[in-house]
Amino acid sequence: MSIDFKGRVAIVTGAGGGLGRQHALALAARGAKVLVNDLGGAVDGQGGSVTAAQQVVDEIRAAGGEAIANGASVTDFAAVQAMVQQAVDAWGRVDVLVNNAGILRDKSFAKMELADFKLVVDVHLMGAVNCTKAVWALMNEQKYGRIVMTTSSSGLYGNFGQSNYGAAKLALVGLMQTLSLEGAKNNIHVNCLAPTAATRMTEGLMPAEVLAALKPEAVVPAMLVLAHESAPTRTILCAGAGTFEAAHITLTQGVHLGLAADTPEQLAARLAQVTDRNGEQVPQSGAAQGTNEVTQAMAARG
Repeated sequence: MSIDFKGRVAIVTGAGGGLGRQHALALAARGAKVLVNDLGGAVDGQGGSVTAAQQVVDEIRAAGGEAIANGASVTDFAAVQAMVQQAVDAWGRVDVLVNNAGILRDKSFAKMELADFKLVVDVHLMGAVNCTKAVWALMNEQKYGRIVMTTSSSGLYGNFGQSNYGAAKLALVGLMQTLSLEGAKNNIHVNCLAPTAATRMTEGLMPAEVLAALKPEAVVPAMLVLAHESAPTRTILCAGAGTFEAAHITLTQGVHLGLAADTPEQLAARLAQVTDRNGEQVPQSGAAQGTNEVTQAMAARG
């Protein structure tokens, strides 16, 4: 099967450099018409210029592809709506949205200003919400859509000094879980990509030989699979250095203890059994937790 995007229109946010640029170039190389969005700011979100986005557009056009530039901040919903309209005016539809825009303001939680926490959440989480909301009705109407959220191992598993970034990134997984259910009837697939890549945001954090292995290009295949018409939905793909994994949020079988005066003590005593991962499941919706709990309670009564 060939992974191609002929006739498809894609929007990639934060695509002026790093991973987003590679996403835009790869989609265009495989036939997509690409709106390249980038605020053109610094890693911490300050400043802005459409120059970075335009340079990527020029690269795509020089290679024979179709692309247009956009300098909207993903935190500005009106500007994001205008961005989507720009793509529709140019090409009539939007098939793929890759929510890639992000910033870093790393500090330990003790030293972090709340303004820096809020801004990172605004860009990563609300930025993705704004862009997704702006394409959602359109994708429902055309009965087709592929949305890729960019999560992170920092959100899935934690990383010192990144409480703001990690919280925002795991929130995107929660957003995906529900949107994949709501979009299913109209063939809208929503997935998450957890990249490990050497970009402006990571270059000061790793040794040179590790950075060399972690080329942004090595993450792109996972994005292409998640953005393609054959994509799964509700999947968290991890990618870095040419290695690909999947992450899952699971539910253990648990133990029914009932409700008695000493239930807290019973729970403490049997916590290892409650957290035992033998026979765990990947729930298909949030209802699975309640179903498991009530089923065990009813069985205990019988």
